[in-house]
Amino acid sequence: MFTLQKTAGEDFRILNFSDTHMKKSELAEGHLFRTIFERTVSEAVARVRPHLITVSGDISWSGDDAAHAWLADYFDSFGIPWAPVMGNHDNQCGEAFADNIADIFLAAKHCLFEKGDAALGCGNYVIVIEENGQPVEALFMMDSHNRYTYTDENGVSHNTWGRLNEAQKVWYAEQNAVLRARGCSDTTLIMHMPMYGYFEAAAAAYRPGIDWANLQYECQTDYPAAWRDGYDSRANGVQYEGIGACCVEDGVMDMLVDGGTTKHVLVGHDHINNFCISYRGINLCFSLKAGPSAYWRPFLNGGTVLTVTERGVADVHHEYVNCDDLLNTWT
Repeated sequence: MFTLQKTAGEDFRILNFSDTHMKKSELAEGHLFRTIFERTVSEAVARVRPHLITVSGDISWSGDDAAHAWLADYFDSFGIPWAPVMGNHDNQCGEAFADNIADIFLAAKHCLFEKGDAALGCGNYVIVIEENGQPVEALFMMDSHNRYTYTDENGVSHNTWGRLNEAQKVWYAEQNAVLRARGCSDTTLIMHMPMYGYFEAAAAAYRPGIDWANLQYECQTDYPAAWRDGYDSRANGVQYEGIGACCVEDGVMDMLVDGGTTKHVLVGHDHINNFCISYRGINLCFSLKAGPSAYWRPFLNGGTVLTVTERGVADVHHEYVNCDDLLNTWT
């Protein structure tokens, strides 16, 4: 476990970026994607003044060590702790490539990262935020892998998005018990891939028949007509694409509810979803994507902020960064 200190009487701010997806060909000085990415991150950091930066996966593409190294140096340049998790694209070329990416992170001066038990994947660790020696918040940083293969009732094999494995569930329970024994009653799970519970939350919260294609800027933070009764005060954001979660029930929602401490889950993966929905007592959120690499919507660009008080995470909000002035060169 890593431990960071919160100053009494002051908020501790966590700024998350997701799906940076930078690749070697985009790193040249003056490249539009690099320019937008640097504007996005630097402006969000200047506004939020975070005590910790987290990165919820798809930092680059597996095998692109140059991009991972550049991004590690860039996040390190802010001189504050930063902590990544692996995304499916960081994982997609196998364990040896992921291990090499992990070594790049571990070499960075300000990076908090542990490879952990290989049975869990690459990069499962806990960050504890303390105030006066007492933990007030803990972050479970977990690897959601790349793909998951299962066999249906007819004996047909299927390949779907990755999910937490059984060893990770055991690890979560063990770490959660340690945290509870230390008096920590508020935790957050940060990983790349959404879990199956995101399907359930969206189905429970959104009214059917929403015409997302004709809704843009007014939906960034709130769209009251989208919500079913009972969700209008505990949900916000949009779902412009299908939820990229494992299509098989993974048991993670029950694990978190039974664990009793995790109040927030923050994921990436879906570049143009940004909803936060309180479901079964847990706030299920998509982080904003940072920068244009891969695919994006310019009005859903930025980072996501978790504000920690002496009672844990008290607020989650998106920090939008407008780069419209740079887009006149978009092709």
